[in-house]
Amino acid sequence: MTTFGEKTYTVEDIYALPDGSRAELIDGQLYMMSPHRTRHQRISSQLSADITYYLREHKKDCEVFSAPFAVFLDSDEKTYVEPDLAVICDREKLDERGCNGAPDWIIEIVSPGSKRMDYFVKLFKYRTAGVKEYWIVDPEKSRTMVYDFEQDDVSTYAFGEEIPALLSNGELKLQIR
Repeated sequence: MTTFGEKTYTVEDIYALPDGSRAELIDGQLYMMSPHRTRHQRISSQLSADITYYLREHKKDCEVFSAPFAVFLDSDEKTYVEPDLAVICDREKLDERGCNGAPDWIIEIVSPGSKRMDYFVKLFKYRTAGVKEYWIVDPEKSRTMVYDFEQDDVSTYAFGEEIPALLSNGELKLQIR
């Protein structure tokens, strides 16, 4: 991810980018994004399908959204993120632009250029914005870090291990391959 200088950017700047450009905005700082790799997309698709299936089968009133999907964490127009996956259970937060406020669960899949963002910048931002559960899936390290912000806890799982989703009280167990 590439950042741009000292200027403070807004959501308006995101929407003014040329077609095909992807960027995120955190506290007025613009971060350009590179295209996802094949393994990244496979993991995202697998997780999205498994979570969606669970939510439907258990009649949970939540929805899964895959990137690119706009999440406006703050009401000040200076933060706009596109998590790889966002699970939102409060339908009042959804409108045609995306999600207004913190999703209940966010999953980020680390890319070579997004390590600092996923492990530090977004970790702090998601925690302070009110996200309940945050997963950092790292294909390079073959591990997933699960942050339970409500219990102030973090757990680490190797790829292939079952990972209990906190949102489901551990009922949903996912495996990343």
